Amino acid sequence: MVEAPQGGRLLRTLNSRYIYGRVPLLHCLVFLIEMAFVSLLVRRFNSYYANKPVLTTMITNAVLGGIADTVAQSLTAIKARNSRKLASGKDDFISIEIHELGKKDWPGELVSTKGLPPPFDFERLTRFMAYGFLMAPVQHKWFAFLSSTFPITKTSALVPALKRVAFDQFLFAPIGLACFFTFMTVAEGGGKRAVARKFQDVYVPALKANFMVWPAVQILNFRVMPIQFQIPFVSTIGIAWTAYLSLTNSSEEE
Repeated sequence: MVEAPQGGRLLRTLNSRYIYGRVPLLHCLVFLIEMAFVSLLVRRFNSYYANKPVLTTMITNAVLGGIADTVAQSLTAIKARNSRKLASGKDDFISIEIHELGKKDWPGELVSTKGLPPPFDFERLTRFMAYGFLMAPVQHKWFAFLSSTFPITKTSALVPALKRVAFDQFLFAPIGLACFFTFMTVAEGGGKRAVARKFQDVYVPALKANFMVWPAVQILNFRVMPIQFQIPFVSTIGIAWTAYLSLTNSSEEE
Protein backbone atom coordinates (compact mmCIF):
# COMPACT_ATOMS: atom_id res chain seq x y z
CA MET A 1 0.00 0.00 0.00
CA VAL A 2 1.30 3.44 -0.94
CA GLU A 3 1.50 5.69 2.06
CA ALA A 4 -0.62 8.83 1.80
CA PRO A 5 1.16 12.21 1.84
CA GLN A 6 1.37 13.84 5.23
CA GLY A 7 -0.77 16.81 4.15
CA GLY A 8 -3.52 14.56 2.80
CA ARG A 9 -3.47 12.46 5.96
CA LEU A 10 -3.81 15.61 8.08
CA LEU A 11 -6.82 16.75 6.05
CA ARG A 12 -8.45 13.34 6.44
CA THR A 13 -7.88 13.45 10.18
CA LEU A 14 -9.33 16.95 10.48
CA ASN A 15 -12.27 15.93 8.34
CA SER A 16 -13.07 13.10 10.74
CA ARG A 17 -13.45 15.38 13.76
CA TYR A 18 -16.51 17.35 14.83
CA ILE A 19 -17.08 20.27 17.17
CA TYR A 20 -19.88 19.47 19.63
CA GLY A 21 -20.62 16.44 17.47
CA ARG A 22 -22.16 18.58 14.75
CA VAL A 23 -19.81 21.00 12.96
CA PRO A 24 -16.88 19.49 11.02
CA LEU A 25 -13.55 20.70 12.41
CA LEU A 26 -11.95 21.13 8.98
CA HIS A 27 -14.73 23.45 7.82
CA CYS A 28 -14.36 25.52 10.99
CA LEU A 29 -10.61 25.88 10.54
CA VAL A 30 -11.05 27.10 6.96
CA PHE A 31 -13.67 29.58 8.16
CA LEU A 32 -11.38 30.91 10.92
CA ILE A 33 -8.52 31.43 8.46
CA GLU A 34 -10.84 33.38 6.18
CA MET A 35 -12.05 35.51 9.08
CA ALA A 36 -8.43 36.32 9.95
CA PHE A 37 -8.00 37.74 6.45
CA VAL A 38 -11.23 39.72 6.87
CA SER A 39 -9.95 41.15 10.15
CA LEU A 40 -6.78 42.33 8.43
CA LEU A 41 -8.75 43.90 5.59
CA VAL A 42 -11.13 45.68 7.96
CA ARG A 43 -8.30 47.23 9.96
CA ARG A 44 -6.49 48.59 6.91
CA PHE A 45 -9.22 48.85 4.30
CA ASN A 46 -9.16 52.66 3.94
CA SER A 47 -5.40 52.82 3.42
CA TYR A 48 -5.42 49.88 1.01
CA TYR A 49 -8.36 51.35 -0.93
CA ALA A 50 -6.73 54.79 -1.17
CA ASN A 51 -3.62 53.29 -2.78
CA LYS A 52 -5.10 50.49 -4.89
CA PRO A 53 -8.90 50.65 -4.94
CA VAL A 54 -9.55 48.00 -7.61
CA LEU A 55 -7.07 45.46 -6.25
CA THR A 56 -8.39 45.99 -2.71
CA THR A 57 -11.93 45.38 -3.92
CA MET A 58 -10.83 42.26 -5.81
CA ILE A 59 -9.13 40.74 -2.76
CA THR A 60 -12.07 41.67 -0.51
CA ASN A 61 -14.53 40.08 -2.93
CA ALA A 62 -12.44 36.93 -3.16
CA VAL A 63 -12.24 36.47 0.62
CA LEU A 64 -15.94 37.15 1.16
CA GLY A 65 -16.84 34.78 -1.67
CA GLY A 66 -14.71 32.13 0.00
CA ILE A 67 -16.50 32.68 3.30
CA ALA A 68 -19.86 32.30 1.58
CA ASP A 69 -18.89 28.98 0.00
CA THR A 70 -17.39 27.77 3.28
CA VAL A 71 -20.70 28.51 4.99
CA ALA A 72 -22.55 26.64 2.24
CA GLN A 73 -20.26 23.62 2.47
CA SER A 74 -20.58 23.61 6.27
CA LEU A 75 -24.37 23.67 6.04
CA THR A 76 -24.25 20.74 3.63
CA ALA A 77 -21.96 18.78 5.96
CA ILE A 78 -24.15 19.48 9.00
CA LYS A 79 -27.24 18.45 7.07
CA ALA A 80 -25.54 15.22 5.98
CA ARG A 81 -24.52 14.53 9.57
CA ASN A 82 -28.06 15.04 10.83
CA SER A 83 -29.45 12.83 8.07
CA ARG A 84 -27.14 10.00 9.09
CA LYS A 85 -28.18 10.39 12.72
CA LEU A 86 -31.84 10.17 11.78
CA ALA A 87 -31.23 7.17 9.57
CA SER A 88 -29.25 5.24 12.18
CA GLY A 89 -31.20 6.38 15.22
CA LYS A 90 -27.97 7.17 17.09
CA ASP A 91 -24.79 9.19 16.81
CA ASP A 92 -22.22 7.74 14.41
CA PHE A 93 -18.65 7.88 15.62
CA ILE A 94 -15.73 7.42 13.30
CA SER A 95 -15.81 3.88 11.93
CA ILE A 96 -13.37 4.04 9.08
CA GLU A 97 -10.37 1.76 8.79
CA ILE A 98 -6.86 3.20 8.72
CA HIS A 99 -6.16 1.64 5.33
CA GLU A 100 -9.28 3.35 3.95
CA LEU A 101 -7.89 6.72 5.02
CA GLY A 102 -4.90 6.02 2.83
CA LYS A 103 -6.91 5.74 -0.35
CA LYS A 104 -5.74 8.30 -2.86
CA ASP A 105 -9.22 8.72 -4.36
CA TRP A 106 -10.31 10.90 -1.42
CA PRO A 107 -12.44 13.04 -1.45
CA GLY A 108 -14.64 11.44 -4.11
CA GLU A 109 -15.15 8.02 -2.49
CA LEU A 110 -15.15 9.26 1.08
CA VAL A 111 -18.41 11.16 0.88
CA SER A 112 -20.53 8.14 1.60
CA THR A 113 -18.25 6.72 4.33
CA LYS A 114 -20.17 6.11 7.52
CA GLY A 115 -19.85 8.84 10.12
CA LEU A 116 -17.82 11.27 8.05
CA PRO A 117 -19.00 14.61 6.63
CA PRO A 118 -18.54 15.41 2.94
CA PRO A 119 -14.87 16.38 2.63
CA PHE A 120 -14.20 20.07 2.27
CA ASP A 121 -14.04 20.89 -1.44
CA PHE A 122 -11.06 23.21 -1.88
CA GLU A 123 -11.48 23.28 -5.66
CA ARG A 124 -15.03 24.58 -5.26
CA LEU A 125 -13.77 27.16 -2.75
CA THR A 126 -11.16 28.29 -5.25
CA ARG A 127 -13.80 28.69 -7.97
CA PHE A 128 -15.91 30.95 -5.77
CA MET A 129 -12.92 33.04 -4.72
CA ALA A 130 -11.79 33.34 -8.34
CA TYR A 131 -15.24 34.47 -9.44
CA GLY A 132 -15.39 37.15 -6.74
CA PHE A 133 -11.86 38.27 -7.63
CA LEU A 134 -12.56 38.54 -11.35
CA MET A 135 -15.96 40.20 -11.02
CA ALA A 136 -14.72 42.96 -8.70
CA PRO A 137 -13.34 45.26 -11.48
CA VAL A 138 -16.65 44.96 -13.34
CA GLN A 139 -18.58 45.83 -10.18
CA HIS A 140 -16.20 48.70 -9.49
CA LYS A 141 -16.83 50.22 -12.92
CA TRP A 142 -20.58 49.62 -12.64
CA PHE A 143 -20.93 51.29 -9.25
CA ALA A 144 -18.84 54.24 -10.45
CA PHE A 145 -21.14 54.54 -13.48
CA LEU A 146 -24.26 54.54 -11.29
CA SER A 147 -22.72 57.09 -8.96
CA SER A 148 -21.85 59.51 -11.76
CA THR A 149 -25.06 58.97 -13.76
CA PHE A 150 -27.44 59.28 -10.80
CA PRO A 151 -25.70 61.54 -8.26
CA ILE A 152 -27.22 61.67 -4.79
CA THR A 153 -27.35 65.13 -3.24
CA LYS A 154 -28.77 66.61 -0.06
CA THR A 155 -31.77 67.92 -1.96
CA SER A 156 -32.28 64.84 -4.12
CA ALA A 157 -31.55 61.47 -2.57
CA LEU A 158 -34.44 59.05 -2.85
CA VAL A 159 -35.17 59.34 -6.59
CA PRO A 160 -31.52 58.89 -7.71
CA ALA A 161 -31.18 55.94 -5.32
CA LEU A 162 -34.28 54.31 -6.79
CA LYS A 163 -32.95 54.86 -10.30
CA ARG A 164 -29.67 53.20 -9.31
CA VAL A 165 -31.55 50.25 -7.87
CA ALA A 166 -33.70 49.92 -11.00
CA PHE A 167 -30.68 49.96 -13.31
CA ASP A 168 -28.78 47.58 -11.05
CA GLN A 169 -31.58 45.05 -10.72
CA PHE A 170 -32.92 45.06 -14.26
CA LEU A 171 -29.59 45.31 -16.09
CA PHE A 172 -26.68 44.17 -13.96
CA ALA A 173 -28.37 41.48 -11.86
CA PRO A 174 -29.59 39.27 -14.73
CA ILE A 175 -26.24 39.56 -16.51
CA GLY A 176 -24.34 38.96 -13.28
CA LEU A 177 -26.28 35.78 -12.52
CA ALA A 178 -25.73 34.56 -16.07
CA CYS A 179 -22.01 35.18 -15.69
CA PHE A 180 -21.98 33.36 -12.35
CA PHE A 181 -23.63 30.16 -13.54
CA THR A 182 -21.65 30.16 -16.79
CA PHE A 183 -18.34 30.65 -15.00
CA MET A 184 -19.05 27.98 -12.41
CA THR A 185 -20.21 25.43 -14.96
CA VAL A 186 -17.22 25.98 -17.24
CA ALA A 187 -14.81 25.96 -14.27
CA GLU A 188 -16.32 22.62 -13.21
CA GLY A 189 -15.50 21.24 -16.65
CA GLY A 190 -18.95 21.56 -18.22
CA GLY A 191 -19.60 22.46 -21.81
CA LYS A 192 -22.42 24.14 -23.70
CA ARG A 193 -24.94 21.47 -22.76
CA ALA A 194 -24.10 21.73 -19.09
CA VAL A 195 -24.43 25.52 -19.23
CA ALA A 196 -27.80 25.25 -20.99
CA ARG A 197 -29.02 22.74 -18.42
CA LYS A 198 -27.88 24.97 -15.57
CA PHE A 199 -29.82 27.89 -16.98
CA GLN A 200 -32.88 25.73 -17.55
CA ASP A 201 -32.88 24.34 -14.02
CA VAL A 202 -31.70 27.11 -11.69
CA TYR A 203 -31.34 30.48 -13.43
CA VAL A 204 -34.95 31.66 -13.26
CA PRO A 205 -35.51 30.62 -9.60
CA ALA A 206 -32.26 32.34 -8.64
CA LEU A 207 -33.27 35.50 -10.50
CA LYS A 208 -36.64 35.54 -8.74
CA ALA A 209 -34.90 35.14 -5.38
CA ASN A 210 -32.59 37.99 -6.35
CA PHE A 211 -35.54 40.33 -6.90
CA MET A 212 -36.90 39.41 -3.48
CA VAL A 213 -33.65 40.16 -1.63
CA TRP A 214 -31.54 42.78 -3.33
CA PRO A 215 -33.72 45.84 -4.08
CA ALA A 216 -34.05 46.67 -0.36
CA VAL A 217 -30.35 46.01 0.24
CA GLN A 218 -29.31 48.21 -2.65
CA ILE A 219 -31.53 51.09 -1.60
CA LEU A 220 -29.77 51.10 1.77
CA ASN A 221 -26.42 50.72 0.05
CA PHE A 222 -26.89 53.62 -2.36
CA ARG A 223 -28.48 55.92 0.21
CA VAL A 224 -26.11 55.39 3.13
CA MET A 225 -22.78 53.89 2.07
CA PRO A 226 -19.85 55.92 0.70
CA ILE A 227 -18.80 54.69 -2.72
CA GLN A 228 -15.62 52.96 -1.45
CA PHE A 229 -17.72 50.83 0.91
CA GLN A 230 -20.54 49.97 -1.50
CA ILE A 231 -18.97 46.87 -3.03
CA PRO A 232 -17.65 45.52 0.32
CA PHE A 233 -21.08 46.16 1.84
CA VAL A 234 -22.80 44.29 -0.98
CA SER A 235 -20.25 41.47 -0.72
CA THR A 236 -20.69 41.25 3.06
CA ILE A 237 -24.48 41.13 2.88
CA GLY A 238 -24.01 38.86 -0.10
CA ILE A 239 -22.33 36.16 2.00
CA ALA A 240 -25.75 34.66 2.64
CA TRP A 241 -26.75 35.24 -0.99
CA THR A 242 -23.58 33.65 -2.36
CA ALA A 243 -24.03 30.75 0.04
CA TYR A 244 -27.50 30.31 -1.43
CA LEU A 245 -26.04 30.38 -4.95
CA SER A 246 -23.38 27.89 -3.89
CA LEU A 247 -26.02 25.52 -2.53
CA THR A 248 -28.16 26.04 -5.64
CA ASN A 249 -25.24 25.42 -7.98
CA SER A 250 -24.06 22.31 -6.14
CA SER A 251 -27.54 20.86 -5.66
CA GLU A 252 -28.29 21.15 -9.36
CA GLU A 253 -24.97 19.50 -10.10
CA GLU A 254 -25.82 16.61 -7.76
